Amino acid sequence: MKIVVADDLPPSALDLLRAEGWTVDARTGRAPEQLASDLADADAVVVRSATKITSALINAAPKLRVIARAGTGVDNVDVTTASTRGIVVMNAPGANSISVAELAVGLMLALARHLPAADAAMKQGKWEKKKFLGEEVREKTLGLAGLGRIGQEVARRAQAFDMRIIAHDPFISEDVVADLGVELVSLDDLFARSDYLSLHMPSTSTTKNIVNAERLAKSKKGIRIINTARGDLIDETALADAIEAGQVGGAALDVFQKEPTVDHRLQSLPQVVATPHIAASTREGQELVGMETMAALRDFLRDGIIRNAVNFPAVSAEEFIRLKPFLELGERLGHFVAQMNDGRVKALGVRYYGDLALGRNEMLVNSVLVGLFKPMLEAGVTPVNARNVANERGIEIIESRSTRSRNYTSLLSVKLHTPGGDRWVEGAVFERTYPRLVLLDGIGVETPLEGTMIVIRNTDQPGVIGDIGTILGKHRVNIANFALGRQGDSAVGVVIVDETAEIPEAVLEELRNVKGIREVRLVRV
Repeated sequence: MKIVVADDLPPSALDLLRAEGWTVDARTGRAPEQLASDLADADAVVVRSATKITSALINAAPKLRVIARAGTGVDNVDVTTASTRGIVVMNAPGANSISVAELAVGLMLALARHLPAADAAMKQGKWEKKKFLGEEVREKTLGLAGLGRIGQEVARRAQAFDMRIIAHDPFISEDVVADLGVELVSLDDLFARSDYLSLHMPSTSTTKNIVNAERLAKSKKGIRIINTARGDLIDETALADAIEAGQVGGAALDVFQKEPTVDHRLQSLPQVVATPHIAASTREGQELVGMETMAALRDFLRDGIIRNAVNFPAVSAEEFIRLKPFLELGERLGHFVAQMNDGRVKALGVRYYGDLALGRNEMLVNSVLVGLFKPMLEAGVTPVNARNVANERGIEIIESRSTRSRNYTSLLSVKLHTPGGDRWVEGAVFERTYPRLVLLDGIGVETPLEGTMIVIRNTDQPGVIGDIGTILGKHRVNIANFALGRQGDSAVGVVIVDETAEIPEAVLEELRNVKGIREVRLVRV
């Protein structure tokens, strides 16, 4: 075996592979063409964040079986190309959680006691004791935006300071929250009540610029913000403006929109503590990440055991062919129902009907979870690790089977359980390849599961459909498909519009004001 290690790893981690008698080529700073040459006969490659494994590098490595990322994400690995080639991509999720959590707490204390400014003054020979009046964090409110591994570790440490802890996370269960002693609140309440706000969210289209001018204006005056997660969670211009205006008391930032930083306005403010993306940079964190990565790599190369993979389906090729159209159906149903839900997810129910109930379907739940998590969580949630993500967040998985066909040869039913009620969708695959929605909250409605959809619930009365068409036509929104379902005095409609159509919130609000309409949601699948 030949393993190429392209970024720095602890010697102990490298020794784990050398003990197997394998060749370990550990060198940093290689040019892409040199790395491509070295990968020509490699079985595995290991990287941290510095080296990017592109499609060109993957295609230059005909023997490559596994790519190991010594860290949490896989943003620097072309997972799609690797999957096409049948190469396993694995990472080390959570290995550096303690390191990141400790820095978040340290930054909070630095803000509270003005430690960097006091240290800088001392180094200039000044003794300005009265200038650096700080405050205790005891009995202050700490808000956590995200309550995953790192957020939970921060909560545990903040409890030792007798802080009041509130959090926002739509993908965490009441049981986990109860064990932590944390109060779950809405995102707006989080900003309005927090004295200190620590960000622990992934970077997604939903979370980008979640700290913006509007939220900061509504936040508690003097709020202090800590970010050890992702730079694009914060609109940096808005944050700098709010600090200069006195609305925000300060910020402690380890991550930025552009790294290394180009615009130094924010980090230069005296109310800001800045560090150069060092949250995971501890001896212990690096050691743990390296050892965990190399142990998983060794187990795969030596024994075929797969751990922490982000792209590997644990089924036979024949079974995967049978499941493939239903995997796509499951992900689309999960993505659809996630956008229909505002409440915290307590449990996910998945039921298989007809022929679908007869085989091994473990991966179907995982695909539903991938779609469910897509609006809020990182793209790293895959069919392989989706159940672990759900388990970490205390989401109960309920699977059941029925050989009754329910008018379809195979039917997949998905029910989302939240404190505010259930959301229920069902789908089927038409002509072996086309995933379609066939039921929404108990009402039959048949429509393609793709594109931009306006989902409407209303009382079954004359004029509603006409008003919908009139409003959309007035705003030059072209209707590509309209499906209607009726049951008793209730009806649901799914309007698929042209992909190029812009649907401003004002259009949705105008639809909500139509007499008889109870709910309007924009869903993109």
